[in-house]
Amino acid sequence: MDLCHGRMTVFHPRVEAFMVSYCPRSQFLEFNLYPRLSWLDSFQHRGSKLRLELNSVITSRMLQQPHALVIANEYPQNADFPRNYSRKEKKPFPVPIVELRRAARERLKNRKGRPKGQAPPPKNGVVVKSLIPLAYDVFNARIIMINNLKKLLKVVPVHACGWCNEIHVGPVGHPFKSCKGKYATLRKGLHEWTNATIEDVFVPIEAYHLFDRLGKRIPHEERFSIPRIPAVVELCIQAGVNISEYPTKRRRKPIIRISKSEFVDADESDLPDPVPEVPGKPLLTEIPNSEIKAPSNGEEIKFLAEETVRAWEKMRKGAKRLMKMYPVRVCGYCPEVHVGPSGHKAQNCGAHKHQQRNGQHGWQAAVLDDLITPRYVWHVPDVNGSPLQRELRNFYGQAPAIVEICIQAGANVPEEYKSTMRLDIGIPSSVREAEMVV
Repeated sequence: MDLCHGRMTVFHPRVEAFMVSYCPRSQFLEFNLYPRLSWLDSFQHRGSKLRLELNSVITSRMLQQPHALVIANEYPQNADFPRNYSRKEKKPFPVPIVELRRAARERLKNRKGRPKGQAPPPKNGVVVKSLIPLAYDVFNARIIMINNLKKLLKVVPVHACGWCNEIHVGPVGHPFKSCKGKYATLRKGLHEWTNATIEDVFVPIEAYHLFDRLGKRIPHEERFSIPRIPAVVELCIQAGVNISEYPTKRRRKPIIRISKSEFVDADESDLPDPVPEVPGKPLLTEIPNSEIKAPSNGEEIKFLAEETVRAWEKMRKGAKRLMKMYPVRVCGYCPEVHVGPSGHKAQNCGAHKHQQRNGQHGWQAAVLDDLITPRYVWHVPDVNGSPLQRELRNFYGQAPAIVEICIQAGANVPEEYKSTMRLDIGIPSSVREAEMVV
């Protein structure tokens, strides 16, 4: 900190060290987060200058002592778009293999010489009782979000390409040449827009329903006899949600482990007969498409949009907490998801070079986006203004389709998605003005 020359260095956890301009006669600190950028580039980061008022009195003794000012920012100002992996690429591991092996060696070293203790739930077959209310909240949040999306699709125009899986939220489809579907070369990459459905906006990720999540792995021969349900619903069922249509085994005593892959159930004959538990929160149901009615006025549209955003965030945050206790697997080559300790043995992987693996999946730990896939779409800055222009593509941001629908319906922009929407970047009014940007 050098106050004699009117400058102070500030260290930020996400940004490199930046300078702070200080004037002894003034009661304000001005921060320049990007000192190495020219004055033209600073227009792109104009939201990075902070101005803080100093309410405290600075004495001469305090000026002689070094001070460090740390400003924490949970979300970056501008973030890159999520990467789209090609069909020939394998998904990266959430934790590198080197870190997994190092952690395994540490666990083996710490466990050496100690008696084997009882595994905590849910590894011992018993559900985690503290997470049962959260499982019900995630299940109901998903139903609320789906029902509200069906109503919002009646008033918010959403387009889907007839040849690829890209969608767009807005009055007209975007003009970008990004189609990779069939006959894309004949159409020069242009999309052919049609009306989108709820399945286009909220991607249906299904998984096998397990009667016993600690039982044997599903063989290839039984792949058609076991029902498939939404993966989020299967996660909620394993976490404690009781649905009569999909029964599951509930143990009241921990299992007795014989070996790593063998165990026996404990004797529960001394326990009283199980009483059907009444759920603390009633389970909601989806509204059929024939009974969906469009909202009547603007206030109802805005209320549905805000409720949908809250349900979306509640479902994702709750599912992320459940995934920390109940493991979820995903194939590294295709979108197949399995909720359970280990993946199934069904040989139905059709990704790149699946013949070399005999159709078997390459299971690895799943992340939240594998379970609940956010379909990112281009953000329309002004719905009532001019449509998106092909030459100004680098100035537009992106947001999940569900969030973009709610924003165009009147909801506030969530703080989490402001970094990818690029709200602080000025969009040129013409192509000529864009060419002048350095």
